[in-house]
Amino acid sequence: MIALYVLVLALLWLGVGALARKLWSTNFVPERGISRRVRIFGGWGLLMGWLFVPWYLLYGRTALLDAEVRELCAKDGGVKVYETVKLPAEKFDKWGNVRIPSKRDAALTDEYYYEIDTTYFRTGNPEVWRSRYWVTRRGDGKVLGESIRYARRGGDIPGPWHPSSFGCPDVTTQPGIEKSIFMKEAFK
Repeated sequence: MIALYVLVLALLWLGVGALARKLWSTNFVPERGISRRVRIFGGWGLLMGWLFVPWYLLYGRTALLDAEVRELCAKDGGVKVYETVKLPAEKFDKWGNVRIPSKRDAALTDEYYYEIDTTYFRTGNPEVWRSRYWVTRRGDGKVLGESIRYARRGGDIPGPWHPSSFGCPDVTTQPGIEKSIFMKEAFK
């Protein structure tokens, strides 16, 4: 199905190019008083536009937005820990994770909760956004740490496939915010 869609796009692109060439060659002929220089430069301009527009639609917009996301990420992206907390081993599951509920789902007995805030810089296709995730101690309301991530989704030519995406910082190379804040208490 995807191959058929790409074939239709390629045929449409070639058809529009052939139509533009035919219109150019019939309307800008020497008999109409248009100089050879205008015809040559205009033809080259039309050809460059015909080649550039598909490239820009395929790669240009996403490359520009990915560069913007990288720049934003370099400014304030990543995990910031303001205070570490030592917890007893029974607070950790078998994989070493601490269960932290969202503020909405936290019971009054939960000592810590997390919140998420998403700010969209651009909506539609493509989208660019900033996600801020932070962990708060209920007792004094202190933010123990935060994680800021920027991402882009979409910007490709439309089709039956999932849109491409890009985000930073890379979540696979950095420790999560919970593992950075909560440490196992050493045995006494």
